[in-house]
Amino acid sequence: MCLAIPAQIESLLDNSMARVRLGNSETYLTASLMLLPKPAAVGDYVIVHAGFALEIVPKDEAKQTLGALREFTDLATSTDKAL
Repeated sequence: MCLAIPAQIESLLDNSMARVRLGNSETYLTASLMLLPKPAAVGDYVIVHAGFALEIVPKDEAKQTLGALREFTDLATSTDKAL
């Protein structure tokens, strides 16, 4: 199963790369921006899959998606404990 997740661009690097942060976590990735249809800026949210930013998404949409993923994780974790 594949999952593309919203991440916020923290800094722009050389060669169309960026350091991105996953949600409110302390997890950072390096993602390529070369597939984006238009240039991205620090602070933008992008959908990242397999190390590539695929599209820029509005902040509210990214926050909503991250919230849904958080709820799913909480539910899965609580279900595991119940077993």
